[in-house]
Amino acid sequence: MERQRGIINGGMKSYKKFRIGRAVVRQGGPLIVGILNVTPDSFSDGGRFFSKSKALERALRMEEEGADIIDVGGESSRPGSKPVELKEELRRVIPVIEAIVKKSDVPLSIDTLKPDVARAAVLSGA
Repeated sequence: MERQRGIINGGMKSYKKFRIGRAVVRQGGPLIVGILNVTPDSFSDGGRFFSKSKALERALRMEEEGADIIDVGGESSRPGSKPVELKEELRRVIPVIEAIVKKSDVPLSIDTLKPDVARAAVLSGA
């Protein structure tokens, strides 16, 4: 377990780091989670990151901006949204997860209600 020092309220605080699979996560302080919606109807970003290339670009930018974890979601939860079929949700999230894993070590989580999507995401590197 490594230690990293950070400045909290003007003082120094020591953080422990631990591994979860291929990822290293800081323990003992707040974590910043970047939300990456890969849906055409996202209520938070209007579908700007629906393509794999745009999603990858956004994920790398969130990491540069300090995200400790990136949460990938392929089904909108906005009011009035329609459920997404399993195959479609997999088509949306798996290529994005695989692309991020190739370019970054940032830990990924998956935002889904479907066990099969969660399983495939984990097998892809989330």
